Amino acid sequence: MIAAIFSLASNAQSNDDKLYVTKTFTNSSLNALAVETSGGSILVNGGESSAGFKVDMYVRPNNWNGKQDLSKEEIEDRLEDYDIFIGTEGNKVVATAKRKNNNSWDNKKSISIGFKVYTPRKVTTDLKTSGGSIKIASLTGDQHFTTSGGSLKVNDLDGIIRGRTSGGSIEVSNCSKDIELVTSGGSIKASELKGKIDLKTSGGSITLNNLNGEIEAHTSGGSVHGEDIKGKLDTGTSGGSVRLANVSGSLKASTSAGSIEVSMKTLGEYLSLSSSAGTVRVTMPLDKGLDLNLRGNKVSIPLKNFDGNVEKDRVNGKMNGGGVPVTLSASSGSIYVNQ
Repeated sequence: MIAAIFSLASNAQSNDDKLYVTKTFTNSSLNALAVETSGGSILVNGGESSAGFKVDMYVRPNNWNGKQDLSKEEIEDRLEDYDIFIGTEGNKVVATAKRKNNNSWDNKKSISIGFKVYTPRKVTTDLKTSGGSIKIASLTGDQHFTTSGGSLKVNDLDGIIRGRTSGGSIEVSNCSKDIELVTSGGSIKASELKGKIDLKTSGGSITLNNLNGEIEAHTSGGSVHGEDIKGKLDTGTSGGSVRLANVSGSLKASTSAGSIEVSMKTLGEYLSLSSSAGTVRVTMPLDKGLDLNLRGNKVSIPLKNFDGNVEKDRVNGKMNGGGVPVTLSASSGSIYVNQ
């Protein structure tokens, strides 16, 4: 019986999220966390305590069964259909809630089991849920987390960060080092990031603010907006516009179905902008050596100290003796530089 293993907690997080059990672990050798649940959310907050780990397990009825709250007896009865483990394995704290194989499964008794875990700062994680959101914050180390149907909210992580959701949005802020976040069906909002950054969505918009590093940000179905970006940025969309402001560094941006508008503060190793169906408009410094390759229905750029060919729909040549390659392409639109 679950009730014989754990001591019950009586306070509730909300009307339908009941705190069922709390366990603490104070062994100083513990520096890793593994959490897995088949239908609930996961929250991990690091830096909460130097004394160890605290694991809270929450239980609530699923929305479709018509019941908003569960008694202690009802929770215990429904938990009989799950394998629950909260304990340690070597240097790792483990919290799992898995539904048993049961052919007589009753949806009216279905529940969500979520975990909130409070840990020291230097902890690595492996988090998995089949149907809930994941929130993770204030950790140093390798962090791996996946959900099949919820959002990701990520803040204040330093290390290797690998997160994936099949159906939710992503919010990430104040993280550094090596970041890879992927969603198959939601938007991405990223701010205050440093390092190697890889962001991908198959069906939402991307917003980038104050990023510094080697950045890739791609969407198959939304717009890309950003400002205050330094380093190298490779970004693109198959279904929206690209708007970037105050960019310092190397930039490659493309869209198959919208326009591009970019403001460059300083140029890096290259500038490459391409639109298949809209206008390309860029503001950029023109006082350094540039190799210009501009093509569109119409090309408009103020030329000075230029050596090359100029036509209505193309400009090809060197400005100020040549240097940084600038490639701008608008297959079905015009190109405007500093206009």
